[in-house]
Amino acid sequence: MKRILLTAAASLIAASAAFASDHEAGNAADGEKDFKKCKACHSIIDDEGEKIVKGGKTGPNLWGVIGRTAGTADGFRYGASIVAAGEAGLVWDVEQLLAYITDPKTYLREYLDDSSAKSKMTFKMRDGLDVATFLATFSPEMEEEATPSE
Repeated sequence: MKRILLTAAASLIAASAAFASDHEAGNAADGEKDFKKCKACHSIIDDEGEKIVKGGKTGPNLWGVIGRTAGTADGFRYGASIVAAGEAGLVWDVEQLLAYITDPKTYLREYLDDSSAKSKMTFKMRDGLDVATFLATFSPEMEEEATPSE
């Protein structure tokens, strides 16, 4: 019996790892193409002011969004719910950003456990994994991971 339980546990762990690996395997090149839908509201401008992707100003600059606390980009006036999520500890990673861009209002309501939570972002992406992966390429956190350690 013990052996069966150990085998079942090992299988479950392997399956979970495979799912996580597949889930995180977005394609940044495809995400760059899909980001065209996002440019109406968002731009990507680096810390030196270079426009990587020219876009609208309705949404916050998405440079460094992965690794950033929600609701904290300089120079953008966020809604109360996204600020509350950041204050509650929400830091964007690919998985969290993917869940948010799929259905922003529902995500915030669940994250905050608040049925009245709202999002200024009304656009929903059916499949945003590639876009989230693309945005991760503009994160100082990701650059540090790509730099070989000494």
